[in-house]
Amino acid sequence: MKSELRKQVLHEMKAIPREQKQFIDQALTERLLQHPFYQEAKVIASYLSFPHEFQTQELIDQALRDGKKVLIPKTYPKGRMDFVVYNPQQLAKTSFGLLEPQGDLEVVAASQIDLIHVPGLAFTTEGYRIGYGGGYYDHYLKHITGHTLSTIYPCQIQDFSPENHDIPVQEVLIDERNL
Repeated sequence: MKSELRKQVLHEMKAIPREQKQFIDQALTERLLQHPFYQEAKVIASYLSFPHEFQTQELIDQALRDGKKVLIPKTYPKGRMDFVVYNPQQLAKTSFGLLEPQGDLEVVAASQIDLIHVPGLAFTTEGYRIGYGGGYYDHYLKHITGHTLSTIYPCQIQDFSPENHDIPVQEVLIDERNL
C-alpha cells in the first residue's frame, strides 16, 4: 500500500510543469519565511532536495542571510540520522544522487533545534507522512522538542492510515491557489 502510494505521488510530483513548480516553490518559500515557527527559530534544520521535491536552496540561503544556524541531515545505516551545520564546501553526492555533508561535521543535538523542515512524499491533512521508506525522520522526530513543518504540493495530500510509530509534523504548508 505504501509503496504504491509512494510511486503514484512521485509520478505526480515529477509531472508538475517546471514553471508551475518554480511558482509554487516560490510561494511556499515565502509562506515558510513568514511563518512564526521560522521567524522565532534561531536553529533551523532543512534538507537538500531532489529535483522533484520542493526546492530548499532559496530557503537555506535566506535563513543564512537572516543569521540563522542552518542544519542539514547526515544519514547512516539502519535509519540513523544526525543534523549537521550546513557548509556548501562539505557536500558530496551519495549513491542516491543526493548531496550529503562529508568530512569533519559539526553535529547539533536534537534539543538545540528550533524548527525542522521535514521532507516526505505523501501527507494527510493532519500531518502524518509517508517518506521514502528509510525511517530516518520517524526515528528522529521522537526526540525533538522544537517545531516541525513541511512544504508540499497539492498532489502530496493523500488519505492513508498512519501506523503506530508515525509521528506527524505540526503543520503542513500547501500551495492552496492550485487546489
